[in-house]
Amino acid sequence: MKSKIHRCNCRKVWSIQNRKFKITVQSILLTGEWIAELKPERKCEPKGFVTTKKSREIVYNPTSKYLENFKIIDKLIYDKKNVNFNIKNGKCLFFAEDGTCYILKKET
Repeated sequence: MKSKIHRCNCRKVWSIQNRKFKITVQSILLTGEWIAELKPERKCEPKGFVTTKKSREIVYNPTSKYLENFKIIDKLIYDKKNVNFNIKNGKCLFFAEDGTCYILKKET
């Protein structure tokens, strides 16, 4: 089932939403494939978010021990003014408590 992930800056949490539920958490590890989705014509926020088709690949508030299995490759940056992401798709993201989103690679 498709899930949308975006930052709720007013409450400083990440929001995960699909047609069955909506939850907010401090941090998220997405271990599967993702796509940046843009809706610039929307009148309200968010206009840009990350989507994934497999909810079971979303880990809520992962421990630092679990994150040791991954290496940071780059940052995923959302340009709110131009409604655009610097990278459009990939695999493995970490949505940190401070609002930063990192592109990860699983260590072998």
